[in-house]
Amino acid sequence: MNGRVLIVAGSDSGGGAGIQADLKAVTALDAYGATAITALTAQNTRGVAAVLPVPPDFIRRQMELVLDDIGADAIKTGMLHSAEVIEEVARVYDRLGRGAPLVVDPVMVAKGGARLLQPDAEGALRDRLLPRAALLTPNIPEAEALTGAVIDSVDAMRRAAARLLSMGPRAVLLKGGHLPGATVVDVLCVAPEPGAQGGERLFEDARIETRATHGTGCTLASAIAAGLAQGLALTPAIARARRYLREAMRAAPGLGHGHGPLNHAHTARPFP
Repeated sequence: MNGRVLIVAGSDSGGGAGIQADLKAVTALDAYGATAITALTAQNTRGVAAVLPVPPDFIRRQMELVLDDIGADAIKTGMLHSAEVIEEVARVYDRLGRGAPLVVDPVMVAKGGARLLQPDAEGALRDRLLPRAALLTPNIPEAEALTGAVIDSVDAMRRAAARLLSMGPRAVLLKGGHLPGATVVDVLCVAPEPGAQGGERLFEDARIETRATHGTGCTLASAIAAGLAQGLALTPAIARARRYLREAMRAAPGLGHGHGPLNHAHTARPFP
């Protein structure tokens, strides 16, 4: 097992998303996952019934103790729910996590429609986390909320990704699964850095017709974080994570009566 990932996110009692999906994905890709849990949720495949936030100072303590002892080669954030939590996460990252790439999955709304980020926290997300992110991984509704733009085409995705990039992250992976069509397109936009060229890349795959879509965003972001923790460059880490996610969707166990979970353990060996 190689590569340490600290996951800062909420718990999913149904096991399909959040911390549970994050840990399953990181472990399946042969990395080590540690956690700072930001909230407990009562949910299943049909939706989120209740959310119990964890106090920000306790989230801070979880992060501090993990980083002080175990350390992290990458940090991934998911559900952060409030401006106070975002502020704590940013402060701890600045003090103890600066050497680790930060993958920010801007979790705002659950698959079933429940809001997981308070409206007044969107500004804190933009101002405090985006400038620290090595990678931002929004879906289309999240990108629309962050930019204020309507995204109804791949060209609109490309414009939105560039606009998000201007907010400070070093790269943006805008996921296109919410757009209709037989092909799903994800847009990667990377800022130029000294010694490295920026630019844009499109990832295209045939849509998988399945109701097993619960936790896809959490899984993808954590799989990318695992790759970065293991020393992969950004584009190979994304490509591997997308392959892993698609196989997990194809092998889904068919559980529940709503948006079903993935099969994170579809391979018992490190995924190529």
